[in-house]
Amino acid sequence: MSKLNWGFLGTSFISLTMADAVQAEGSTRIHSVAGRSEVPLKVFAEKYDVEHTFDDFNELIEDEAVDIIYIALPNHIHHEYVIKAANAGKAILCEKSLSVDMEKTDQALKAVAENGVFFVEGLMYLNHPFAAAIRDVVASGELGEVQSITAQYCASIAQFVNPHSKGALYNLGCYPTSLMHLLLQTAFPTHVFENYKISAMGRRGADGNICESAATLRLNNGVVCQLHTAEDYGLHAGFTVLGSKASLVLDSNPWLPEAEGNSFTVTPYEKPGDTRTVTAEGNAFLYQVRAIREAIEAGKTALESPAPSMEDSRQIMQILTDWEAATVTS
Repeated sequence: MSKLNWGFLGTSFISLTMADAVQAEGSTRIHSVAGRSEVPLKVFAEKYDVEHTFDDFNELIEDEAVDIIYIALPNHIHHEYVIKAANAGKAILCEKSLSVDMEKTDQALKAVAENGVFFVEGLMYLNHPFAAAIRDVVASGELGEVQSITAQYCASIAQFVNPHSKGALYNLGCYPTSLMHLLLQTAFPTHVFENYKISAMGRRGADGNICESAATLRLNNGVVCQLHTAEDYGLHAGFTVLGSKASLVLDSNPWLPEAEGNSFTVTPYEKPGDTRTVTAEGNAFLYQVRAIREAIEAGKTALESPAPSMEDSRQIMQILTDWEAATVTS
């Protein structure tokens, strides 16, 4: 079988990270790249030895030699190119967040379903063995019944993001939200996200978007979750699950797992904690590229859990949009 060909839409820093992963994985190749700025496009093509360049995203999508479209554009236009790629019959990796509202989200997912193409949202960390190890602790019952989750992700990225991407919730909040979603779905597999209640407080940045917000979700089974994100200071990741028997604390950043240094601690109440490490072959982007290749070669249209399904991506977007709507800013 010949190597699958990637077509990259966009030349931002995330495209560079993904391109590094494609080269490291080695079983697929970047066939073409499209960008609207001549210099970054040329630099990208030269760095990764990409033969075909486009200044028109649509032309790349229509190139019959391209098998997989990687959408690394601002959040607010993700849906537009998901629809175009799906209608062209291409496999799709769309960067997170899938969109910035539910109307655009549903338009994108409808096109994917109607065309029966491969699709996954780029929550890359969910492909890494660290995410599977965290999920497996919850699934094992070692924590007892999950009682609450507290999650926080902050990073100083405000100066780099497109203001139309709608700020911290969709650029950073998607990470703790999606991990919360995975673990609650694992602990309570049926209807856990129906009729939840959410309240939030935050502030807006210079671009008018929510740049920081703290939310409290109360699920229909009584579990309470707290989420916090900010885009204009620091780099901090925190994630804690409290069960009826023990707690789970992530000691390393679950959203940027690497080959080494991934650890979490399980502590039975009033007993010493047990710190566990997860060693891997590389970072989450490498595992994402490999998982996508293997799925497409096997004729699948989605990745297996813990990677997100289309239904998962829609539910995560629903939580994010509800979080945005609930945030009271001064």
